[in-house]
Amino acid sequence: MKKAILIISSAILLLLIAAAVTGWSILLKPNIKPEAPVRFYVHTGAGFSEVIDSLSARDLLVNKKSFLLASRLKHFNTHVRPGSYVLKRGMGNNSIINILRSGRQTPVRVTFNDVRTIADLAGKVGRQIEADSAQIYLFLSNPLNYSDDGFTRDNVMTVFIPDTYEFYWTTTAENFYMRMLREFKSYWTPERIEKARSINMTPVEVSILASIIDEEVVKTEEKPKIAGVYLNRLRIGMPLQACPTIKFAINDFSIRRVLDEYLTVESPYNTYRHTGLPPGPVRCASKSGLNAVLNAEKSDYLYFAAKSDFSGTHYFSRTLAEHNAHAAEYHRELNKKKIYR
Repeated sequence: MKKAILIISSAILLLLIAAAVTGWSILLKPNIKPEAPVRFYVHTGAGFSEVIDSLSARDLLVNKKSFLLASRLKHFNTHVRPGSYVLKRGMGNNSIINILRSGRQTPVRVTFNDVRTIADLAGKVGRQIEADSAQIYLFLSNPLNYSDDGFTRDNVMTVFIPDTYEFYWTTTAENFYMRMLREFKSYWTPERIEKARSINMTPVEVSILASIIDEEVVKTEEKPKIAGVYLNRLRIGMPLQACPTIKFAINDFSIRRVLDEYLTVESPYNTYRHTGLPPGPVRCASKSGLNAVLNAEKSDYLYFAAKSDFSGTHYFSRTLAEHNAHAAEYHRELNKKKIYR
């Protein structure tokens, strides 16, 4: 009897050991190939077969069969959640499935700068979140989507302040806009709103002027001084005469020389023909541009002209005669370098 009990106990122990080994092999044994962490995407609407196909296409699994078995044991095959996930070497099927099944995404870092138009923004952001460029473009092109927030098709780009932000990859076009609207409101603190009010501007107007300065100025340290010049012009009703607005009006940002023929274009963005600010920004205004307007350098300058050494700095003038002399010097250098456009 004792012998029989011993045999049965040994058999049960062996079965338990086998079960434990099998369980470890299926659920806990490391099953990610790459040495470094990899980001894995599950698209909205994707099913289990698409997940398996994607894992296989990227050759991420050491043992595909064990993953399939573990997925069925943990019901992952019927509980796929979209998102962006980071998979690390050493993860077993249990850990992989727990992350994918739970929808616990690892945020992605979304960066955009040097953005002039809705199309530019949509193209850059659409490569970084699941919402593609077409979806973002269509959303932002329809003013009904944001008119209740006080924005128009012309000025909605003031909402987007260039920087790096964290998003869940599954962010929709609408949610992207709503998040950036929260960032816009967060930036515009009572102190900044009061600074804008002190120069007779709204946050949107500050953003419009800042966008012109960003497009005009190479040297950040010159931005407050040029902001002061533009504010002087606005105060006395003088046209801004800002070349970046002409480039925006003719939709050609490659030109290095604004010709007289461009100044005749009929557009609300032609600040040579129309006084005041244009209806919208010519790019997404940077924080340095916004700060330059809010903290503009006080002076009695009304003009500035690029220096002929192409250093990116400017001469500042109080009189038109002085300004014309500096401008002529710059134009002579453009001619020497055969820059005619």
